[in-house]
Amino acid sequence: MAKARALDKRRKSIRNIRKITRTMELIATARYRKAMERATAVTDFTQRITQVVADLSSTGAEARHPLLETHPTTERGLLLVLSANRGLCGGYNASIVRTAVARYRELTQGTADQPGLELTVEVSGTRGNSALRYRDITVDQLYRQFDDQPAYAEVEEIANVYIDKYVKGQIDRLDVVYTRFVSMAKQEAVAETLLPFGALAEESASEAVGEVDYDFYPSAEGILAEIVPMSFRAKLFKCFLDAAVSEQIARMVAMKSATENADDMIKRLSMTYNRARQSQITNEIMEIIAGAEALAK
Repeated sequence: MAKARALDKRRKSIRNIRKITRTMELIATARYRKAMERATAVTDFTQRITQVVADLSSTGAEARHPLLETHPTTERGLLLVLSANRGLCGGYNASIVRTAVARYRELTQGTADQPGLELTVEVSGTRGNSALRYRDITVDQLYRQFDDQPAYAEVEEIANVYIDKYVKGQIDRLDVVYTRFVSMAKQEAVAETLLPFGALAEESASEAVGEVDYDFYPSAEGILAEIVPMSFRAKLFKCFLDAAVSEQIARMVAMKSATENADDMIKRLSMTYNRARQSQITNEIMEIIAGAEALAK
């Protein structure tokens, strides 16, 4: 009887866990849909405004913007890592940390042509913060406020700080490590250089087809002064949105897999419990028959 009770107790425990994983899967699915809508809308805007910056940069106009210019020397860098505040999302955080550590070593160790940088590390998400500190990487700033729906105003505030630091020469480059959303079936951890912003503009210009003629009013300087910072803020915001969407997909897949594993375990335990219970009932019947025969003698 003890074995059957232990099996039944374990089966009930797994059923309770299954309820939790199934609920988390449904919550992640709902959050994914909301995050996906925002990410899709921002992606179209970001691509278009970056393309405009690329077109303006390639017009040959004398006007330039500080964010598009590379500093004479590259000595100080800033690495922003976008991770999650919670776990139970498969290998999402592990992929981010591996990519961040690789970029950190690349920037700090340097190469034969480029010496190592004095690097400041900022992290969004407590999971990435814990993992980097465990690897003896100093985290200078931690952001905990970003979750499945990052607010543009909060990202804009951070972007303005980066713009100010780059223009004043306090940093010479900005790298962001995040999970890029490609499709429902593909998300990849990447490290991108966002400042100087001219690198992204040149990349967009190389992908463009044909040439566009622009008439500047009131001036090219005024247009660039407005549109380049706006484009950088939009790009940084897209990184946060991509990270949010990818996190929810990873959690949704992980919880779906956990729920399916729980179903398999419950099925196996039910079969084992039924066999144990059947054997127990058979033994009890044999004892009753043996007792009845003993009384009949």
